[in-house]
Amino acid sequence: MADAGSARSTRFLRTTGQHAAIEPAAFTEGAYVLTIGGAEQSHVNLANPAEIFYEYLRRIGHVVDLAAPQGRRITALHLGAGALTLARYIQATRPGSVQYAVELERELLDYVVQQLPLPDGTVLHTIIGDAREALAELDPELQFDVVILDIFSGPEAPAHIACTEFYEAARARLSAGGVLIVNVGDEPGLTLVRSQVAAMRRAMTDVAAFAETGMFVGRYPGNIILTGTQTPWPDEWTAQLTARGPHPATVLSGVDLDSLSD
Repeated sequence: MADAGSARSTRFLRTTGQHAAIEPAAFTEGAYVLTIGGAEQSHVNLANPAEIFYEYLRRIGHVVDLAAPQGRRITALHLGAGALTLARYIQATRPGSVQYAVELERELLDYVVQQLPLPDGTVLHTIIGDAREALAELDPELQFDVVILDIFSGPEAPAHIACTEFYEAARARLSAGGVLIVNVGDEPGLTLVRSQVAAMRRAMTDVAAFAETGMFVGRYPGNIILTGTQTPWPDEWTAQLTARGPHPATVLSGVDLDSLSD
């Protein structure tokens, strides 16, 4: 297990040929940063898993908060695991939730769990493989209150995942009232965001986009959180997400989202 005084540890990831590293965070005691190929991927606060450092992950956490009444156990599927920051958050805020995490890199999951153990009581089933294939191979009886996709980064995205058919398959796995949450990392112009808004709108009853206000100008790289619902987007969710931030925050839905649709 990592500790604040430990040296930087590394692990070679055979699937991508990159090195993963975990080291203490510079500004948060009891926290650690996962890097892959030298790029920061995840921040984990072992001392307080309910505290999320990265803004886009905090926004996802806020959407998860709205998916079910406060404190209620949920069933969650994470497509793209990273350092399991959101799985830790769900366990901290909804103890006893049943979670599944799909990750392409076997060595990464082993490394993360070894170096950064999950909170006591965490019920997490890990699956090694491609996100779409794993989704199809899950027990057909499994239904999820939240499905979180955190794979996309930049304008290039796996075509078999960044498409309506994938989102339809994800919707089929949602429980009544369940939500699909997709983090889209994109570059200026928001080409990937636009394509994913259009694809999700064809699969889900409604879609909303949640991000730092300046992201919607389309001049900067960053992350936009797309949330697909099985009912019309609740206006009260817009108010709650905007109030929770991080600030400045904007939620686009309905006709306001048309500007981001292909």
